[in-house]
Amino acid sequence: MRILAVLAAALIFCAQGAVGQAVIAGADVSYLRQMESRGVVFKDAGVAEPGLQILKDHGYTWVRLRVMVDPISLPNTTEYTIALAKDAKARGFKFLLDFHYSDDWADPGHQWVPRAWAKMSHAELVNQTFVYTRDTIKAFRKAGVLPDMVQVGNEVTAGMMWPDGRLPAQWQNFADLLLAGIHGVDKGRGWGKRPAIMIHIDKGGNQAATKSFIDHLAQYHVPYDVLGQSFYPWWHGSLDDLRDNLAFVWNTYHKNVVVAETAYDWRTGEDFKGKAAPFPQTPEGQRDFLAALDRVVREAPGGKVRGIFWWEPMAGGAIAKRALFDDQHEALPAIHVFDAETY
Repeated sequence: MRILAVLAAALIFCAQGAVGQAVIAGADVSYLRQMESRGVVFKDAGVAEPGLQILKDHGYTWVRLRVMVDPISLPNTTEYTIALAKDAKARGFKFLLDFHYSDDWADPGHQWVPRAWAKMSHAELVNQTFVYTRDTIKAFRKAGVLPDMVQVGNEVTAGMMWPDGRLPAQWQNFADLLLAGIHGVDKGRGWGKRPAIMIHIDKGGNQAATKSFIDHLAQYHVPYDVLGQSFYPWWHGSLDDLRDNLAFVWNTYHKNVVVAETAYDWRTGEDFKGKAAPFPQTPEGQRDFLAALDRVVREAPGGKVRGIFWWEPMAGGAIAKRALFDDQHEALPAIHVFDAETY
């Protein structure tokens, strides 16, 4: 797999400048098309608008969209995601494509190999990762919506495509899979502008774990442009912890960091499990959390890329308490944090 590393490293410079100088104000809206197709109507100050337009009107500049190999219960097929990407691009958004490399959620506790790939050897799995990534990126390119940034895996601190790429035992296998995905992005883009490459972990406030992971990426010659971090304050430490970690990553490695996932409850839930919440779990507390997080990210040292993606601002069901819209689909106060006149 050293050949893949050399090829990816030779091309990595092409992504420099691909995401520009501005701070990213983003949202993961992977459920949005499904919700609106079912008749959900989102409102801003009582006025019904498409969800993406409401975000655009309030300073959001990026969307994040997940894609799964053969989704079991979620809508995030390649075709579904291309349709959502077209809508976003038409409204002027840039977008981050989030490969889950699974048929269901990929996160620190779930990184199951796609069902159709389950009996493959390591070599076959590496090749399939390359082919799938190449063909998916090619499909987006042909649809006129080549991503501006690509996540090769989602919250991959424990590896991906278990058991083959499970960490900490299988670092070489995991690195092979990452390199195959990165090479697939390069092949799929054709002559299109190379998307920036993100490696996404879930250690926003954990400096030691972040250091260990970055050091391993360097050891296995995995090239990337942006480190993505999840930061949910009930799991990943305080805003001060995040601030220190952002500074550490830039000062030590000169790597750009984007908060690829974050959220906060607008009504009382059980996320903090007996711990004191840093902000009230109210609409106003949610707004104040996002404003404080935005200041931390903007003030962090760094290069061209930094920013925030709110995870599923239009979500319903059990995670609706973290959305940026209430149960009647009316925008909450946090929607104003990225308004041009304020930020």
